[in-house]
Amino acid sequence: MKASLQTIATLPLLPSLWIVCRLISKDLERIQDSISYDEGTATASTVGTQLLLFIALGTLGHVGTNKLIPSIKYYMLKRGITGKDLGKKGTSKENNDIPEALGIVPGAIFLICLMFCLVGFATNHPSKLLDLNSALLSICFMLFLGFTDDVLEWPWRYKLFLPSVASLPLLCCYEGSRSVVVPIPLRFLLMIDGELTTFGKLLCYFVVVDTNADGSIINLGVFYLVYMGLLAVFCTNAINIYAGINGLEVGQSYIIGCAVLFHNLVEIQCDSLSRENHVFSAMIMFSFLGVTLALLRHNWFPASVFVGDTYCYFSGMTFAVVGILGHFSKTLLLFFIPQLLNFLYSIPQLFKLVPCPKHRLPKYNAKTGRMEPSTTTTTTPEGTKERVNMTLINACLQIFGPLSEEVLCVVLLTFQIICCILGLYFRYNVAQLIFD
Repeated sequence: MKASLQTIATLPLLPSLWIVCRLISKDLERIQDSISYDEGTATASTVGTQLLLFIALGTLGHVGTNKLIPSIKYYMLKRGITGKDLGKKGTSKENNDIPEALGIVPGAIFLICLMFCLVGFATNHPSKLLDLNSALLSICFMLFLGFTDDVLEWPWRYKLFLPSVASLPLLCCYEGSRSVVVPIPLRFLLMIDGELTTFGKLLCYFVVVDTNADGSIINLGVFYLVYMGLLAVFCTNAINIYAGINGLEVGQSYIIGCAVLFHNLVEIQCDSLSRENHVFSAMIMFSFLGVTLALLRHNWFPASVFVGDTYCYFSGMTFAVVGILGHFSKTLLLFFIPQLLNFLYSIPQLFKLVPCPKHRLPKYNAKTGRMEPSTTTTTTPEGTKERVNMTLINACLQIFGPLSEEVLCVVLLTFQIICCILGLYFRYNVAQLIFD
């Protein structure tokens, strides 16, 4: 079952691998034609070869993660870093100790892969060396914080504050544009007939409206850095709260990673102006997907390991890194549609407007062998009543009815795939109608 799962899980990677093969074939054609290149053109023309090396490192990371997890499981059990599977209550597996915080294994191997990437990537792209070092620092810091959270169980206020601190190396090293393009239908709010509107003049007290561009561009300045810091907080916590069933945390991260990689490779193939940034992002994604796919094999139903907050923080910060340093943070959010919906739906409970229990996981019905929506008790003037916990997982069960845990995860991951495909469609088709 695990072997067939791994075969099926590689399917989202096939479109990206097809593009890589095309890029490699172009490199071979150029080499055969014996064309001489200057230094700048050579870097661009051999991008296929670079990507092949990144794939090799990602493959080694996959093998290393798959081999190391069973060994680290033993030490986690020995040290008592374990948890109970709440989705198995009422079964013989209810009291089984399952190793927790195994996200530390793929995270550590991922960092090792990036260190090897640093040597080759910095040689061809020396201007990106600072970006790569800041990425390593932020991801390493978040991995450490996630592991300490699994061991010490930090309060929620720290979970919101610490990702902001971890993103500081990224923000300090950010040298890209701080401007945003205003959607065409909204530009009349800023300028009409070459003159700033009242709203546009008011906005100029906080940001810079480019009057030479007829209000189509706004320089956010420091507010853009604030936005990127909030993006890091969102990515890390969005995956963390959209979790609780075997395979969901790792599965959603894997699918988002495949979508990010495909977007990178499309931009590389099209020779976009930000080609170097997308090569940088693809380098990170290949290693990330390699270790994540190996972890998914052990975390899939029935899970033999739990990934813990360690993996959620590590994966979330990795996406924030590629979105910020790859300069496609807005596109990245298109791949987080289910996480965004889950967050918006959860706001009443997250902000204590509605009673919020410690665990909002769906409950397991031992008689039917299926998961059902979990509830919490609320007190009203009319008395007490049961309210379904406000998560996308419970909403899915309300729509489709009770499902087995494995089928529930497949349904949620299928929704993730659909949202990522829609995000790519919007990025390359609909966005052209809204932006210049």
